[in-house]
Amino acid sequence: MYTRRQMFTLAAPPAALAAAAATLRPRRAAAALHQLASASGSPAELACEEELWAGVQRAFAVDRSLINLNNGGVSPSPVAVQEAMRRYLEFSNLAPVHTMWRVLEPQRETVRQELARTAGCQAEEVAITRNTSEGLEACQLGIPLQPGDEVLACDQEYPRMITTFRQRARREGIVLRQFPLPPPEAGPEAAVAAFGAQLGERTRAILVSHMVYLTGRVLPVREIAALGHRRGVWVLVDGAHAFAHLTFSVAELPCDVYAASLHKWLAAPHGTGLLYVRRERIGAIWPLMAAPEEMDENIRKFEEVGTHPAANALAIGEALAFHHGLGPERKLARLCHLRDRWAGRLAGHPRLRLHTPLGPGEAGAMATAEVTGVDPGALAEHLWARHRIIVAAITHPAVQGIRVAPSVYTTVGEIDRFAAALAEVAEKGLPA
Repeated sequence: MYTRRQMFTLAAPPAALAAAAATLRPRRAAAALHQLASASGSPAELACEEELWAGVQRAFAVDRSLINLNNGGVSPSPVAVQEAMRRYLEFSNLAPVHTMWRVLEPQRETVRQELARTAGCQAEEVAITRNTSEGLEACQLGIPLQPGDEVLACDQEYPRMITTFRQRARREGIVLRQFPLPPPEAGPEAAVAAFGAQLGERTRAILVSHMVYLTGRVLPVREIAALGHRRGVWVLVDGAHAFAHLTFSVAELPCDVYAASLHKWLAAPHGTGLLYVRRERIGAIWPLMAAPEEMDENIRKFEEVGTHPAANALAIGEALAFHHGLGPERKLARLCHLRDRWAGRLAGHPRLRLHTPLGPGEAGAMATAEVTGVDPGALAEHLWARHRIIVAAITHPAVQGIRVAPSVYTTVGEIDRFAAALAEVAEKGLPA
């Protein structure tokens, strides 16, 4: 005999069941975050409490028939974030010139304030962009440089950022000076010394990644920025992989420009980003798209891109709430726990080389591993074809391997399946 509730569930159409699930999932996520926040123990101790993280995993509606270990590219958003974006989008479409422009657009300021609080800076220093590239390129192309002025960047910067400065070199005659980044085993001091050795009389800007996209290695940005500022040099930081991943304050780095993608480690809607510009530097940068002269000192000049959706930006607020519900320290500890679970299991294998330092503060969730003699692209394809595991193939003159980036929704079972698959390749090679 069925109860009335069971009868209703059996009779409900699939769309109704999906709607009910969408309603319940954010509630369960809220309960899981409350349980995690209420648990006693240090972040490192809580990182391995699987029952606590099971609720967090259920906050995401991901496809468990595959294992996504490329969250450094773009991350799925929690269901609560997706639902927030859907609500804002539906409301926008009621009468966009009123509901989107007059009602929702002003609420962008609330998100700006919360982003600034999370970044550790002033709201008047934060622009909401679409991604790291948009924010950085606006500043790369907008800072004052003359023919012959030099820009420093190591050989492991993101290609799009290098392309941007190369365009200025072709168009305006500036000089891009790239140099090898010392290996991780040389220590952070060697990285600082490498930047210092390249500084010259014509150096006007430094581009540096907070976390290197190839390996997840954390660079000593604070020391590199201080080195540049002593010479009056602009310091632009690529924070694509560091924001909402590492625990830090942007204002303390201290750089002039910091750009990040919020659809990576914050798990905000896809196509959302943050641009920080130190307040006294805003006026000196020309925006990529023109803004009125009266906005010269206004951070919002970097948002003058014409008609844009309100839903994406406002749903960032839900992603920030989820991030703070997890607790930045607890989140980072969990991510490092998942990284160490597979890297530790394979440590010492004669055919496996880890390109990422694993000491405290030296990396986060991402790590890059190389199986000697195995092409990274072929390895990534094998893991997908045979095991339905997604990783990023890294082929760079300085680094070869696969980049592995779990997220808070990743289970230890998935990590163990990946470790076993990689160990099999290390032992036997790729199948013929």
